Amino acid sequence: MNNFEFKNPTKIIFGKGTIEKLESEIPTDAKVLLLYGGGSIKKNGIYEQVTKALLKVDVIEFGGIPANPEYSVLMEALQVIKDKGINYLLAVGGGSVIDGTKFLSAAAVYDGDTPWEILTKNVKTQKGMPFGTVLTLPATGSEMNSGAVITRAETKEKLAMGGPGLFPEFSILDPQVISSIPERQLVNGITDAFTHVLEQYMTYPIEASLQDRFAESILQTLIEVAPKVIKDPTDYKPAADFMWSCTMALNGLIQKGVPGDWAVHMMGHELTALFGIDHARTLAVIAPSHYKYNFEAKKEKLAQYGERVWNITEGSIDDKAYAAIEKTEAFFQGLGIDTKLSDYTKDYEGTAEEISKRFTARGWKGLGENQDLSPDKVEKIVKMAY
Repeated sequence: MNNFEFKNPTKIIFGKGTIEKLESEIPTDAKVLLLYGGGSIKKNGIYEQVTKALLKVDVIEFGGIPANPEYSVLMEALQVIKDKGINYLLAVGGGSVIDGTKFLSAAAVYDGDTPWEILTKNVKTQKGMPFGTVLTLPATGSEMNSGAVITRAETKEKLAMGGPGLFPEFSILDPQVISSIPERQLVNGITDAFTHVLEQYMTYPIEASLQDRFAESILQTLIEVAPKVIKDPTDYKPAADFMWSCTMALNGLIQKGVPGDWAVHMMGHELTALFGIDHARTLAVIAPSHYKYNFEAKKEKLAQYGERVWNITEGSIDDKAYAAIEKTEAFFQGLGIDTKLSDYTKDYEGTAEEISKRFTARGWKGLGENQDLSPDKVEKIVKMAY
């Protein structure tokens, strides 16, 4: 196992009826900007619970943060923060709203020329404006980490950011909220969390037995609860397992002491930026091709994954590894997720070349756990995903 340091300062408040505990988490003298998405929280009762818990503090609302948090919309929110003297942020939503709030937390204290530099110059925010979250859609794990991804439609870019100052102070997780989530979003959440684990696990053996088993247990739990959650999202027990699995998939725990990949995400982000494909679905498009292209480097871990997660016991290491890739793709397809780029757009020709050019322009010379996936290799992987 590699050396590591681990600190996660986010307080998690988990369980039924926990939204009312919001009242005791925000300072009474705070001037709060309440951030949310398209307004679904006003239809499912979450908004009413949140506003009731915030009666003792000064609150201004900002809704309309889109599914891929858009820079231009966030800049409007940033202006509200400056004009109204906001000193505390509250995200009520899924990963996109929380990611957008992290950007605002960083941008509110940034003293550079333009907040977009936070992403293009990889600025690590040491201390942002304080914020908390009320999670309404399990998927990204953003409620317990310090990373975010922001989209800019003007330039068709989707870039990551983060820093130790961008952990939520608290996050409220009530599994009952998933009862009103459309099936498409539930499926996306399962796929997103599953791939988050794979990005931190599907590398090479490093004798980090506990970390491997943490990762494998999350994957097994997601496989087990997926059909139950989709069939009946009001069933509390699988809903709770689903929500906590999504959080545990990307709160930093399973990545400590082990190598990480994240190339699937980097390629997937470009597909979302270029075509507007749901984030989770871009991951399902890229992952199988990525594992096939890098088969030799990953086959030992793929075989272990096949044995421990999918109960593949027969054949050689190569046989088990190939079968594990097939099982993964079949799992995504069983959720109703297409795994080829051509399933989403007819204009896929030239996509691989465009992504390769973008990576070259950004100076991304080597992605993956071995930092050896050069732009020309990325081009081949994306073409395999057509």
